[in-house]
Amino acid sequence: MSIEQTLAARGAVYGRFEDQAAIAQRLKDVMHQAPGWSELAPDQREALEMIQHKIARVLNGNPDYIDSWHDIQGYAALVESRLKGEVL
Repeated sequence: MSIEQTLAARGAVYGRFEDQAAIAQRLKDVMHQAPGWSELAPDQREALEMIQHKIARVLNGNPDYIDSWHDIQGYAALVESRLKGEVL
């Protein structure tokens, strides 16, 4: 599959990248300004940023695309596993 085909397929599900990126950046800006942001471990910060990325895709694209919701659960599960002392 060419990169053009890949981008067209993603755009059909997630909407225009520029629009999704604007939503994601606004959500992340709010998180970064929160008092507790500096207290988070790196994996917690990254998971929250990735979850915001997925939320922006849901808001900008197809909200019924199951993979987005599955990924949100996955990022949260990674942090939960680490907090429980489990290794995935």
